[in-house]
Amino acid sequence: MPTPTPTFGFTFEGTPSAVPTPTEPLSAPPGRVGTPAPSQRVRFVPQQVVLPGGKDAPVLPATTVGGQLQVPAKPQWVGWWDGGAEAGDPFGSVVLAGHVDSKNQGLGFFARLLGVRRGETVVLNGSGHTASYRVVSIESVRKDALATKSGAFDQTVDHRLILITCTGAYNASQGGYEDNLVVTATPIGLAK
Repeated sequence: MPTPTPTFGFTFEGTPSAVPTPTEPLSAPPGRVGTPAPSQRVRFVPQQVVLPGGKDAPVLPATTVGGQLQVPAKPQWVGWWDGGAEAGDPFGSVVLAGHVDSKNQGLGFFARLLGVRRGETVVLNGSGHTASYRVVSIESVRKDALATKSGAFDQTVDHRLILITCTGAYNASQGGYEDNLVVTATPIGLAK
């Protein structure tokens, strides 16, 4: 009898038997679909947002300075919070924010959020990938409560998209709106 030979922590004796060859292709049972593991998911930084009606805008990374999200200066651009989730992540909030308007440049792209309704679809594109989301809630939140009470920036939740712009009364002495509109949308399938 031959001496067992260790191989990668396993031992065997003799000659290994032949591996059977399947006679039919291997597949999942009918009616069942596998779910990709998190490592197989497509994740990407959003570079474009498409709102209901097909209007789109470029998305640029935005960071926070002193606790304030730095939204792009041009009202036709949208900022993606780079401290949050990417499109396609299994958890966390993808946060996009943009101006509702500008004193010198007129209405901003996110003025369109004022007309968005529950059930409508928002699409994110980037690096050749796409993720679609269905709007599930629309709420007005006091600007001073956005970060602490709305949960908009929560990264421990199931994956979702949060769209934020200004709304409510304009306070000229403070140079801005008193409230934020927060639109929450959940994924429609996996990012592709």
